[in-house]
Amino acid sequence: MNPAIVAARDLEKAVASRELFSGLSLTFHEGERTGLIGPNGAGKSTLLRILAGIEPPDGGIVEARKGARIAYLPQEDAFPAGVSVEDALRGAVDGLPLPEYERSVRARKMLRRLGFEDGEAPADRLSGGWRKRLAIGCALVQAPDLVLMDEPTNHLDFAGIDWLERFLERSDAACVVTSHDRAFLERIAQRIVELNGRYPEGAFSVRGRYSDFLEKREAFLVAEDGERRALAADVRREVEWLRRAPKARGSKASSRVEEAKEKIARLSRSRRRASGGAEMELDFAASGRKTQDLIVARGIEKGFGGKTLFREMDVRVERGSRLGIVGNNATGKTTLLRVLSGGLPPDGGSVRHATRLRIALFDQRRAGLDPDERLRRALSPSGDVVSYLGRSTHIIPWARRFGFAPDQLDIPVGDLSGGEQARVLMALMLREPVDVLMLDEPTNDLDIGSVEVLERALLDFPGAVVLITHDRQMLETVCTDLVGLHGDGRWGNYGSVAQWQEAQARHEDEQSASKSDDRTPNRAAPPATRAKRSGLTYLEKQEWESMEGRILAAEQKVARLQAQLDDPAVATDPERAEESFAAHRAAKAELDALFARWQELAEKRGGE
Repeated sequence: MNPAIVAARDLEKAVASRELFSGLSLTFHEGERTGLIGPNGAGKSTLLRILAGIEPPDGGIVEARKGARIAYLPQEDAFPAGVSVEDALRGAVDGLPLPEYERSVRARKMLRRLGFEDGEAPADRLSGGWRKRLAIGCALVQAPDLVLMDEPTNHLDFAGIDWLERFLERSDAACVVTSHDRAFLERIAQRIVELNGRYPEGAFSVRGRYSDFLEKREAFLVAEDGERRALAADVRREVEWLRRAPKARGSKASSRVEEAKEKIARLSRSRRRASGGAEMELDFAASGRKTQDLIVARGIEKGFGGKTLFREMDVRVERGSRLGIVGNNATGKTTLLRVLSGGLPPDGGSVRHATRLRIALFDQRRAGLDPDERLRRALSPSGDVVSYLGRSTHIIPWARRFGFAPDQLDIPVGDLSGGEQARVLMALMLREPVDVLMLDEPTNDLDIGSVEVLERALLDFPGAVVLITHDRQMLETVCTDLVGLHGDGRWGNYGSVAQWQEAQARHEDEQSASKSDDRTPNRAAPPATRAKRSGLTYLEKQEWESMEGRILAAEQKVARLQAQLDDPAVATDPERAEESFAAHRAAKAELDALFARWQELAEKRGGE
């Protein structure tokens, strides 16, 4: 086994009056990719912050290897206004003990690896997916020994998730990743750790893929259930003996009494652990209408900002159908869902709904939730009795159905976790029978157990389902049909996510070829090249030795010219401003050329 980077011993942590974990011990090793899973509220995010040294435990210790670099990627990424993509990456390496030119080179290399074409783009204006890429880059550009990543696939589309998988596979850093994306875990994880109070040690660890973990967890739970039944039978015999035994006992009998008490306590702890993992209950009720065609869209078209998202599209949503909408970020998935629901008119074509169609919508933005409202009123607006399908139930068992404890009922909705807010929305969708369920990224922030409950509920729902999710396994499990968007107005019907991805790759190749042909219509054949020599020539060695000084001088020149541009006297003089701007642009181009040459020589020098 590889050397350890960080080890946690007997960790304890509680939030308010609720214990997250106690006596938790875990060790993470070099080069190991670990998937960290567990139910919402188990303390996964808290554990990552403790390992990163951001938050202290209530008890226990965390020991990191001397000199080990640990990077932390939180769930929510935020960048200050006005900071460019390249500036964000440079800021991430500013604290490292590296020469200035090497920090710049490292930031620019990461810029290319992340796939950004414009390093000057404002970081705070990026889409959620590209902002997540940048946040991941800011963690990994530090060349950490261990990177702790909290739900990195949130906000990433299929292309982004594929990119992240390849990125992690090529990285030398060990990682601990919390994720509810089972397909992602299957592909990248070499070890799975489930944080859950139902295990005697507070966690269950398996080396191998996610599918290996599922097999071994099932075997463990079956064995534990068998042990619990055997212990229960043993306790029944001991209790019966205690009832029959005389009050006056010898030392041997007294010893048996103590053993009986210990068995009873063990059985109580085992049952408490087993009952602590109760799943959310979902049972979407259909209206029972017999109409076959619920939504019929013909020739619909929609665009924004001069960009056509889809055109001449025909969609039919029938009773019992389960339609998935797939596409990369910003291709119009949510827009199509809103057009089909009637919340947004198409630019062209028509959308017809069945008479008095009832639709339940899960909005990924959670706009229907009031962050200041208490959970009690969000779940039951009219009092402490909930009306569900014509029946009345008290709010406490209703709340428990969605995984909420009674002491959470007076918490503001805005203070709930993302997964808990998602469960509130599902509770609202559940109260009345509907014809169509429309869900926009419902799996964001849900734990794996809740995702699996949602899958089963959607499969059992007799009405129609329209689903957007980046959870590939859910799409493959639930949906019978897929509409795939390609971002340029084109679309298609596909039988699987893989089929859509193949079509998307062909579209991207066609677009790249078209752009290339437009740029170089009469490009000549490249000249023949000689085989490259490895290592530096004598003159190149001299150039290499002077490169650091030349880069430093060029950076100082750029900084000096930037200061001129920032001078109000220059800024208010159009002629001087124009001259300074041209000089600054030339100096920056010169610096870029030096960096490119530095990297070329560095790569060639590596062959010596």
